[in-house]
Amino acid sequence: MVIESGLQAILATLSGGFAGFSLGLIGGGGSVLAVPLLIYFVGISDPHIAIGTSALAVALNAFANLLPHARAGHVRWRSAFIFGTAGVIGAYGGSTLGKLLDGQKLLFLFAIVMMVVAVVMAKPRKAGPVQPECRKWICFMPVVATGLVVGALSGFFGIGGGFLIVPGLVFSTGMPLIEAIGTSLFAVGAFGLTTAGNYAVSGLINGPIAAVFIAGGIVGGWGGMLLAKRLSKTHRMLNLIFAVVVFAVGVYVLIKNIGAFV
Repeated sequence: MVIESGLQAILATLSGGFAGFSLGLIGGGGSVLAVPLLIYFVGISDPHIAIGTSALAVALNAFANLLPHARAGHVRWRSAFIFGTAGVIGAYGGSTLGKLLDGQKLLFLFAIVMMVVAVVMAKPRKAGPVQPECRKWICFMPVVATGLVVGALSGFFGIGGGFLIVPGLVFSTGMPLIEAIGTSLFAVGAFGLTTAGNYAVSGLINGPIAAVFIAGGIVGGWGGMLLAKRLSKTHRMLNLIFAVVVFAVGVYVLIKNIGAFV
């Protein structure tokens, strides 16, 4: 697969920049916007190619953002590996099922997920009490179960799933929010690579588009993080604004694909 024109390359770079900017500024929303951006803005006509391409871009961006969190000590590696391993199994199954579903129906369901994500984004995140990491195997059973479910949803829709992974980690381990955010990036990367690999086997990834999307995402993410430091006092309002954007795009995608179930 190739980039069809210089304009498409520019649009893909801008889309990646917007997705990365969202992730850097408010810590969410970017990955779930990647698929509709690739379809309706960049011009990828096949929903499955858009999902596969998005999964690859989201995975690599997640691993890039994992490094500063790891250096800051915000990653619980044992929980990350266990949650990630279980989630990879779920992501493989979910992405396999997603490839079998009609593209229009998949987008219809994706739109519903977008609106759910918007509602979750609009709610304030509350940091829980700091709890030491439990090293007994019984403590990780909820982590495995949650990882399987979240991984399956991430693979099915080709999204990073951070909006599900972060609360899932808090719920299953009791870790504080900042560590859940850092640890989640490992899972987002692992799930995304699994989904991308599954789609790549079927030839459903546009590599050149993914490359420029990732490049834009790196620059956008850097800009978003810088702006987040300046606008820390208005972070809640920014989160609400992006939630409205995600919800509105979800409604648009829903309307465009309403015929899938009619």
